[in-house]
Amino acid sequence: MTPVPRSTVVAYRDDGPLSRGMGALVAGQLPPLPPLIAGAFVTGILLMIGVAGSSGLAVFAPAVTLLLAGPGSSSPHDGRLDWMAPPILRLIEYTFIAACGFAHQVHPVLIFALLGAMAFHHYDLVYRLRQRVYPPPWLTTFGLGWDGRMIAVSVFVILGPVATGYALLALYLWLLFGWESVTSWLAAPRSGVEATDMGTQD
Repeated sequence: MTPVPRSTVVAYRDDGPLSRGMGALVAGQLPPLPPLIAGAFVTGILLMIGVAGSSGLAVFAPAVTLLLAGPGSSSPHDGRLDWMAPPILRLIEYTFIAACGFAHQVHPVLIFALLGAMAFHHYDLVYRLRQRVYPPPWLTTFGLGWDGRMIAVSVFVILGPVATGYALLALYLWLLFGWESVTSWLAAPRSGVEATDMGTQD
């Protein structure tokens, strides 16, 4: 049986191994929003000045800067505004990946294929948690998390060709998230899902 996460907000963050490891170091003693907002602000500035278009090590700057949010991953996210953490992470992650793709002339189909795989996963994650169908712990590891995906895209930019990297990552994530989603929903107790649906309608 898949363990129930401490907080659905924490699960919505979709932290990868690196971010979770940083969170383990502070053992939940750091609130999630202050470091995240600081990292998101600096990352936003970097994207606005065109760092995503760099072909050098500077392209890693947004991902590294946003890792300021990593230590907050172990927080229970039970504060009044802590629900804002996942949307902020999604906004920066999606913007970074789109900006890198367009800046390096990746075909829009490949960019949207990669973003689509991530959006599918995040939508599926939200809906399954509403139905109490919890994802397995290994999914965030193999799915790389927001931190791992941003770093992977940065590596593609450095090593090239960028389009091939986008295509391979999109294919990998679609296969992983699609297969895991289908198998999880098929294995979910039908009675529990139906009962939840009826309760929501009431």
